[in-house]
Amino acid sequence: MRHTTSMKLAELLSPKRVIANMKAAEHWPAIEELVDHLIKCDDLSSAKRTPVLEAFRDREDQCSTGIGAGIAIPHAFLDDIDDVIAVFGRSNEGIDFCALDNAPVHYVVLFIVPRSQYTLHLKTLAAIAKKLNNGDVRKQLAAARGAHDIIRVLAEPAPARV
Repeated sequence: MRHTTSMKLAELLSPKRVIANMKAAEHWPAIEELVDHLIKCDDLSSAKRTPVLEAFRDREDQCSTGIGAGIAIPHAFLDDIDDVIAVFGRSNEGIDFCALDNAPVHYVVLFIVPRSQYTLHLKTLAAIAKKLNNGDVRKQLAAARGAHDIIRVLAEPAPARV
């Protein structure tokens, strides 16, 4: 991954790091589903499951990462990783994520950042928020047929606002 100021969300993901139809209906089970998916894909060691979930629990206890408009961006720091690890989940039914606007969450981008890389953490958050705060992008994500379509939508330049 490039460490530039113009990081793109699609650079953090691949089709295997997408759950096109999440099963979880609530906040914490959704985080567990996404972390377990990273383990299943061999993108995260199963030995890291407990410390990763503890890091997410600590972060979520401060304030929900459900930012509104159907979006949640759970994130945490972890020692012993070299780069950002991310996974995208889409829920057609919606997840009760205790979001700031109390609306159900349909798009979750969970990511883990090396503890020493705070600037990378901020760039990653900014890239995700920039992409998903566009209503046209969210409509395209809702219509996407699967993981490959979701990655294609995330890789395209955002539609121009009128």
